[in-house]
Amino acid sequence: MIRINDETSIEVLQAIKIGDLVTDGFSKTSLVESIETTDDGLYKIYEFHLITGRVIKTKR
Repeated sequence: MIRINDETSIEVLQAIKIGDLVTDGFSKTSLVESIETTDDGLYKIYEFHLITGRVIKTKR
């Protein structure tokens, strides 16, 4: 299981793939259904959409 939080390195975030079990450490734990990454010029934003319908979002 991969924990996604503010200390998760960019290398770990980039290595997460569909089907991996992830958690935010609190209430969101599930398998990754899809991944979206966007760049707003200042931060790279990672959105991990889980099969439960929830989303874990973090930016670096």
